Amino acid sequence: MLVSISLEHPHTHYTNLDVIQGKVFLRVPNPSNVSSIIVKLEGEARTRLLAAVRPDRPERQKPVLEVHKLLYKTQVVWPANAPHDIVNSKATYTLNAGQYEYPFQFKIPLNNSCQTSNSLSTNVSFSNIVPEVAKTPTQHVKQTLPPSLNGFPGEADIRYFVKVTVNRPQFFKENPRAVANFTLLPIEDPRPPQADGEAYARRQHQFLEEPASIAAGKKKNFFDRSDTDRKDSISKNPTSPTSSGTPPRVTIDARLPNPAILTCNQDVPLRVIVKNMSERKKNIYLQMLQIELIGYTKVRAHEVHRTESNSWILTSMSNMAIPLGSPTDPVGTEVPINPEYWSDKAIPNTVAPSFQTCNLGRFYELEVRVGIGYGSYEHGRDQLIVLPLRLPVKVYSGIAPPKALLEATLTGDTGKVKPGFLEPNAQAQQPYTPTTPTSSHGFPGANAFPAVQGGPPSSQVPYDDAPPSYEDAIGQDLPPINGYRGNYQPPPVPEGAPRFSDEKRR
Repeated sequence: MLVSISLEHPHTHYTNLDVIQGKVFLRVPNPSNVSSIIVKLEGEARTRLLAAVRPDRPERQKPVLEVHKLLYKTQVVWPANAPHDIVNSKATYTLNAGQYEYPFQFKIPLNNSCQTSNSLSTNVSFSNIVPEVAKTPTQHVKQTLPPSLNGFPGEADIRYFVKVTVNRPQFFKENPRAVANFTLLPIEDPRPPQADGEAYARRQHQFLEEPASIAAGKKKNFFDRSDTDRKDSISKNPTSPTSSGTPPRVTIDARLPNPAILTCNQDVPLRVIVKNMSERKKNIYLQMLQIELIGYTKVRAHEVHRTESNSWILTSMSNMAIPLGSPTDPVGTEVPINPEYWSDKAIPNTVAPSFQTCNLGRFYELEVRVGIGYGSYEHGRDQLIVLPLRLPVKVYSGIAPPKALLEATLTGDTGKVKPGFLEPNAQAQQPYTPTTPTSSHGFPGANAFPAVQGGPPSSQVPYDDAPPSYEDAIGQDLPPINGYRGNYQPPPVPEGAPRFSDEKRR
């Protein structure tokens, strides 16, 4: 008996409210007894970290696993329209030899519905043929479904897939299974209104009118002269550093609209400004410019925490020698750096939007490194300084929530958005510990895992469908997103890299 699954892919990735559909293909060479054929839509967030070294056993570090079932929906495709009590019973049916097709479809919800207890088959992983068992997590966060995530082989990933299982009644016969993975890029939270001013990072630097490296190359410098010569030099050049004049000084700003939000697959709305803070005699020039997006991934496996970082260079240029303004510019003159240097450098499609889920979180910083020089372009006579500017930013997916969903989630006459998924300015809250499936929401900050109040796991039967949250109940009647989707392609896991085992899950 062979089973396979095929998905229809109208887009390169799926998002919330999409209908994911396909067919199950079953080939039966001989008449066989089958209890049921079940298709499941699943999403998992898995983390694995090494615990701290124990003093009594320093030679061995114990791995700690945490697995969250973020999404779990089931559909019985055979027997058709069978109720759950019949599927869970020991009733069997005979399938004659032949080839069969069973269509299915699911609608992807808005929020995760993290299960309060996982099955043993989900919690067991194998590393070097050694079984590792994950404890059932007791701390959960109600949030928008996070994006697919990899890049940390064997340490952390978020995976979405459709799986079919052919249940056979014979204990000694294996249940045929097939899995089809897909990529999820969630819709973004409603964007907060534009605030006054701009978000910015600022650095200041003061040059020397005549640096020591140049003065040392002269046959006779200022301090080698007599007192009379020094007084005459000061009277002729009152703006020199040794007189009462101010040395040349500038500030550099990296500015973004407030709040600082970047969008996947789109250009960075950045402004870089050099401001003249004092009089100067020589040119200031732009010599180097690098813009880098730095991502930080918070990984948690129960009591063990770790932060991973990776980066994407959006633009990098050197040996530019571009004059910035003129020595005759008055004090306070602002000279913007030409935005054409980065205007066509969109954020790569491998960048995941900012998110927070039960055991994983992602947040970002934008680093702008500006190299400016004063005076001469000649090496050894120039004064080159590289000033790094960093701004915390949020990255949005660019997939806007439907207007009907936004209107439906407004609360009465206040015009405010209900708490939860659609709360743009939500304050950091503690993740909740559900004892029964509820529609409670938590909205923790993206920069750290908040303190949590754990509790004993529930005795609820695992994988029962939880009642939909408020937004999901509304979203059930909304059509799929019909608008901009961008592109999202998580980086592939390198061949041979350690990874979570693809053990057969029930």
